[in-house]
Amino acid sequence: MTTHNELRLLPWSGPEGNPCYLSTEGSGGYLSRLADTTEAAQLEMSGELLEHALEVLGHGEREPNDFRLLVKDMAEALSDVRRVAISRGRRLPLADPPAGEDGH
Repeated sequence: MTTHNELRLLPWSGPEGNPCYLSTEGSGGYLSRLADTTEAAQLEMSGELLEHALEVLGHGEREPNDFRLLVKDMAEALSDVRRVAISRGRRLPLADPPAGEDGH
């Protein structure tokens, strides 16, 4: 049986919006590579959106719909980046506690 830490949270959702996981022991499989590529694209797009947001905020008056669209896009990008961070965080090896924290 696969433990929780061996399940990779994929950067997309299932048909009903539920998270998708991949049971894997490595990163060489097709779905792992596809997930890596998708994560990289999501991170790149969020960086471009951040640059756009800074431009919009620096240019005086804007229509309310401009800000609504920007906030909607930023919320989607933040959701993607959060999912990538959770997925990658779960795959990090557990660190040993620093000396002295375990009571010795």
